Amino acid sequence: MRATEIIEKKRDGGELSAAEIDWFIQSVTAGSLPDYQAAALLMAIYIRGMTRRETVDLTQAMARSGDQLDLHDVVPYAVDKHSSGGVGDKTSLVVLPLVAACGVPVAKMSGRGLGFSGGTLDKMESISGWNGAMSLARFKQQVVEIGLVLAGQTAELAPADGKLYALRDVTGTVSSIPLIAASIMSKKLAAGSDGIVLDVKLGRGAFMTTLDSARELATTMVNIGRDAGRDVVALLSDMNQPLGHAVGNSLEVREAIDALLGEETTPADFWAHCLEVAGHMLVLAGAAPSLEEGKRLAAAARDDGRAFEKFRQMVAAQGGDVDQVDHPDRLPHAPLSAVIESTRAGYIGEINASQIGWSCVYLGAGRAKKGDPIDLAVGMIFSRKVGDHLQVGDPLGRVYARDGESLARAVAEFKKSITYSETPVEPLPLFYGMVGGKEG
Repeated sequence: MRATEIIEKKRDGGELSAAEIDWFIQSVTAGSLPDYQAAALLMAIYIRGMTRRETVDLTQAMARSGDQLDLHDVVPYAVDKHSSGGVGDKTSLVVLPLVAACGVPVAKMSGRGLGFSGGTLDKMESISGWNGAMSLARFKQQVVEIGLVLAGQTAELAPADGKLYALRDVTGTVSSIPLIAASIMSKKLAAGSDGIVLDVKLGRGAFMTTLDSARELATTMVNIGRDAGRDVVALLSDMNQPLGHAVGNSLEVREAIDALLGEETTPADFWAHCLEVAGHMLVLAGAAPSLEEGKRLAAAARDDGRAFEKFRQMVAAQGGDVDQVDHPDRLPHAPLSAVIESTRAGYIGEINASQIGWSCVYLGAGRAKKGDPIDLAVGMIFSRKVGDHLQVGDPLGRVYARDGESLARAVAEFKKSITYSETPVEPLPLFYGMVGGKEG
């Protein structure tokens, strides 16, 4: 095949064949296709789009570009979740133990954070000694032993995705629904999941800012999963304000531990979000006949301590200091902090979640570019929500920093992220709907 012919075909609005897509992905993976030709085809896809069949073929070709896990020798049905990322989204740390405690084995591969979208591995590394790197044999063994494993994605899992994303990032082709969907779903298919719950964020703190764009992405990913023979449900969730209160690695781990313990300080929105995701995972796995029953089972696993114990087991199995789980005050903590108070009376009308997220990146809690070091101790506690009424001097939250300069900057950004209203404002919904579900 000739690259120029494939590029011209898509440029002119043609539909690529499965063979042409396979050749493209194989050539990218092998490094035999020049970057300028790969980038040209990505731009043609960005402008012309892809059909459902093309998108599925692209996703499956990317999944086949490296290792493909098969967990059926250790679990009859593998269930997984994926979040498109957001500010304060530490959901996996609670949901995975909840589901595993209900008797559904969970074997999850996660990534690191980039920008204000924190990575699950980064959060977990707030616990001293915890290690997400392991062989596939050990990965499967831990599933058998305790029913829960959380590991880093191997570099050989859908390697074509990493190469294509690097090109998309520098050629203005990131925001393409088919390319985003293929990127996410290729890794999920390669990881061997039978059932997948997708948490698609929308709003000012998410990549998809509108409900329509989020629903389009969710529908595309559900279709990919179904055409590949998987059970998929996508939840459309709000990211116009931070999820929960904590933003920052060790702060989020502590909030997750509080949620597993059922502490009264657990933010209501965060716990409700975790229950929803866990309930859907239990339904997909056949452990619950309905979402409400799934949520009831998950809540019971928290209330009787099984979920917290499952989290402890996972931490211990992966070399982590369980003493820090039992005593979260021993997690990394920043040397400086400042309480932020409201400067005026009124209702919170808007919270710029993106601004909060980037403020935490500047504190050191996230990465501006891949490979940047992160500070596990810094971040923010944002204890107010849209619709809350405040008086002058009421506390809004607290900033945790490593030095005075970054503290002052974060405090200023924190204050600018809030818009006040003189009239009452309705609280934001947690979810805007769902797409898909278990078929048959």
